[in-house]
Amino acid sequence: MRVIRLLVVYPLLLAAIAYMVGHWWVHNPLTLPAATSEQAPLEFEIPPGSSARTAANRIAAAGVDVSPELLFAWFRLSGESRGIKAGVYEIAPGTTPRSLLGKLVRGEQALLSVQIVEGHTARQAIDALRAMPHLTQDLEGLSPEQVMERLGMAGVHPEGRFFPDTYRVVKNASASSVLRQAARAMEQRLAQAWEQRDPSVPLQSPQEALILASIVEKETGRDSDRERVAGVFANRLRIGMRLQTDPTVIYGLGDKFDGNLRRVDLTTDTPYNTYTRAGLPPTPISLPGMASLMAAVQPARTNAMYFVARGDGTSQFSATLSEHNAAVRRFQLGR
Repeated sequence: MRVIRLLVVYPLLLAAIAYMVGHWWVHNPLTLPAATSEQAPLEFEIPPGSSARTAANRIAAAGVDVSPELLFAWFRLSGESRGIKAGVYEIAPGTTPRSLLGKLVRGEQALLSVQIVEGHTARQAIDALRAMPHLTQDLEGLSPEQVMERLGMAGVHPEGRFFPDTYRVVKNASASSVLRQAARAMEQRLAQAWEQRDPSVPLQSPQEALILASIVEKETGRDSDRERVAGVFANRLRIGMRLQTDPTVIYGLGDKFDGNLRRVDLTTDTPYNTYTRAGLPPTPISLPGMASLMAAVQPARTNAMYFVARGDGTSQFSATLSEHNAAVRRFQLGR
C-alpha cells in the first residue's frame, strides 16, 4: 500500500512543482539585452503566415534570452498559439511571457509617430515621408500626380489634400498609407468646417474654403490673427478686390523662388498671382490646419481691408489705404 501511495503522490508532487515553476516563469520578466530600455525597446518581426514556432524562434533570435522551444511550448499550452498575428513588435523591460503572448494575440504592433506639418506644401509633406526611416517607401520616383493616382485620387490636385497632424502608424507601414489616412482626415475636417460656415461667407464650395484656408495658414501663424486675416480676404472677395497676398505669388513661382520676392514677381502674371488676378487662386497653396479651416468659414466681421506684418508674428490691420500705407512705413520700410 505504501508503494501505491508513493506512486500516486510523487507524480502529483512533481506535477505541482512543475505547475509552480511554470507559473513563476510565465509571470516572470524575460531577460533582455542590457541596452534595452523603455525608450529603446527590443524589436522583432513576425512575417505573415508564420507559425507559433517561427514566432518563438524570431523572438529568441532578436536577442531575448529564452529557449525558443520553451517559448513555443508556452504558446501551445496557452491554447492561443493560432491567434498570434504577424507584424513588427517591441519588447520593453518587464515584459513577461504571458504579457508578450497577449500582445502578439492582440496584434499590438510597434507604432511610429509621423507628423505632417501645418503650412507645408503637399510636395514637402511627400518628401518628408520619403526621407522618414521605418516606413516602407512606395512613393520613390513618383510625381505628385502619380502619388495621387496611387492613393486612388487620380485627377485630384494634391495641394491642400492632406490634413496636417501627428499620425500613429505601425512600423514599416507604407508611406502611401500615411497619406491615405491624412487625405481621409482632411476630407472629414473640411466637411465639418463647411457645415459650420457663416451663411454670409463669400465662398461657394468646400474647395474654395480649402483654398482660402491654405492662404490664411501661410499668412499668419498666430491664432489670434487668423479670423481677422480671413475677414480681410472675405471683405475683398465680396467687392471683387484682388487679394494681393504674397504667399500665392511665391507658390506660383515654384522652384524659381529663391527666398527674395521682387517687384517684378508681383507684376508677372501666373494663375497664382493674386496681384494680377482677381478672386481665389486655382488650388490651395499649402496644407491648412483646423484653425485656418474654421477661420476661412467663420471669418471675423471687420471693416479692415488691409494688413501688414509687424515683424513679431502679428499683423497690423487697417480699414483704409492711407492707414495701411502708414503701417507699411512703420512696420516694413522702417525696418
